[in-house]
Amino acid sequence: MQRTPGARPPHTRPFGPVGRRLAAALAVPVLLFTAACGSDGSDDSAGSSETATEVTGKLGEKPKVSVPEDAEAPDKAAVRTVTEGKGDKMAKGDFVRMDVFAQMTADDQELINTWKTEEGASAKEGAHTQLVIQLGEEQQMVPASVLNALVGERTGGRFLVEGTAKAIIGERLNPQAGIEETAGMVWVVDPVSAAKTDAKAEVSGEQADTREGLPEVKPVKQKAAAITIPKGEKAPKELKQQVLIEGDGPEVKAGEGLIAQYTGVKWEDGEKFDSSWDHGGAIAFQIGTGSVVQGWDQGLVGKKVGDRVLLVIPPDLAYGDNPQSELAKNTLVFVVDIVGKV
Repeated sequence: MQRTPGARPPHTRPFGPVGRRLAAALAVPVLLFTAACGSDGSDDSAGSSETATEVTGKLGEKPKVSVPEDAEAPDKAAVRTVTEGKGDKMAKGDFVRMDVFAQMTADDQELINTWKTEEGASAKEGAHTQLVIQLGEEQQMVPASVLNALVGERTGGRFLVEGTAKAIIGERLNPQAGIEETAGMVWVVDPVSAAKTDAKAEVSGEQADTREGLPEVKPVKQKAAAITIPKGEKAPKELKQQVLIEGDGPEVKAGEGLIAQYTGVKWEDGEKFDSSWDHGGAIAFQIGTGSVVQGWDQGLVGKKVGDRVLLVIPPDLAYGDNPQSELAKNTLVFVVDIVGKV
């Protein structure tokens, strides 16, 4: 199962709004994919192909895609390198931060566009929303045939994948999406950076005692941390944070992908509601662009790789803007190990 943010229901993870916000920001039709685990039925051996489709525009900017009116969509996913990358070679299991643009060929309807920012979404230092995906893992935002095209290639390039909806999405094409199996679609992917991280990675070092009035944290090796809410203390109405272990890695900047282990409990009863350790280990997500709850954006941008961070997040910086969430009224406590970035 996928360990990236798109894998779990919005109300069960700290980065829950990504499913709702990203769908709105990127115009992603959620019904495009059926929910599934394991093989999606797409052809993993998509072949290179020179097609008449033109992709123009600078790297780092939205591509312009031109498909001849009389062009027929390939019945197997066709892959073409538009621009050779010069960065790290990507492999299955790597976390990759990428820009993605996709459209239907018949009417130019956009399926996903990471360059399109949701009105009102938070972004710092000019960073825009991107996807952070683990290659080889099941996920919903981008078809496996498109992600497989990146394996063995280098970051910093631009890649085109096109074909029929059936060829691109395979057995996971959802009939409710209203897209015919023979309809053509074009995907353009710009992998920006990649990182390899052990799923069981965790930070190390002497942990500081938590400040007065903050929850007590007892780390448990390779398991969710034990977090104890202080008795008699009222939940703070503002974000509280403390670095419990100070790392010596690079600073995490807005727009980068943050790779982390985390445990989350509710202040009100101390009950654990989620942990990366319960889902296979380290996960990755973009930080500082509104892809995660505001408390994470505010509390984790500027921290360093190797830090262990305690966050106490009031509802208005967590799920308070999502009344359908089970956690909408809760103050949330997180312990986050920043084990890498991408």
